[in-house]
Amino acid sequence: MTWKEFLSVRRNKNEMLITLIALAVVLFVLTKFLVYVESRNGVSFYDPILALFEPIDLTWLTFTLIYGSLIAALIYLIPKPEKLFFTIQLYTLMVVVRMIAMWLLPLNPPEKMIILVDPFVEFFGTGKTLTKDLFFSGHTATLFILFLSTDEKVLKRIFLLSTIGVAISVLLQHVHYSIDVFAALIFTYASYSILKLAIQFFKKAIN
Repeated sequence: MTWKEFLSVRRNKNEMLITLIALAVVLFVLTKFLVYVESRNGVSFYDPILALFEPIDLTWLTFTLIYGSLIAALIYLIPKPEKLFFTIQLYTLMVVVRMIAMWLLPLNPPEKMIILVDPFVEFFGTGKTLTKDLFFSGHTATLFILFLSTDEKVLKRIFLLSTIGVAISVLLQHVHYSIDVFAALIFTYASYSILKLAIQFFKKAIN
């Protein structure tokens, strides 16, 4: 469906508006929530996977994979409004689920963490370096969303490899506990399934 066809349907215009408003509200709440997360004391625990190796700084690799994938995703999704807004909706839902997860499970960072400084989050977020937004890994979840939202086979493989690469990188850097990374895949796929079911239910309800 082209943009002209998409915007010719009133329901799609309403969905687009609601989606963008929801994203803006959730991201605004997230910035406030992350300040709260950084201010509270969480729990630390022994991670047998992190104990296997000393941390190494892979910041450059992590953000090359993340921002390279995001650029590729935008090029792929912008001509496809239905997929684009589905991806935005899935990201918004994932952020809500992640805030709930962080609220329920406050964690202190791994003892030997090498801080991962995200220039985008630093500029548009709290302005502080975040170390306690741990459960679950937002970077891993975001790339997994791109994998789930893409149909094109080559691009899908690239996003899967990027997801694995970022997951391994944040563990090697001790940015996250291993459970944060594994949980990101589980919660993101659960959000994807819930959103798909919700869309199917909505379509049946209005037909």
